Amino acid sequence: QVQLVESGGGLVQPGGSLRLSCAASGSIFSRKDMEWYRQAPGKQRDLVATITSGGSTMYTDSVKGRFTISRDNAKNTVYLQMNSLKPEDTAVYYCKVAVWGVDIWGKGTLVTVSS
Repeated sequence: QVQLVESGGGLVQPGGSLRLSCAASGSIFSRKDMEWYRQAPGKQRDLVATITSGGSTMYTDSVKGRFTISRDNAKNTVYLQMNSLKPEDTAVYYCKVAVWGVDIWGKGTLVTVSS
């Protein structure tokens, strides 16, 4: 069974940086597209970035040029490097993978951008 564990969240000032990690169990990681989502208080969960099994990346417009998604298949880990953070980036960040049509989520990591 695949499990995802996010880490790296915290409190950061506007303009600062954080790197989130999502460690996956199981042997299928390298063959799966991985995604980062975020959910701000009182709002729906939105897709932030995707990295395919082949390494192609896609971003929502609001984070383009500031966030970078990457993966290390040897470590079964996907990363989200977040630079130039803004207060509106405050949210719980989740990673997700789809396995046999079932979405598997981590428990999330909280990112707070505030002075």
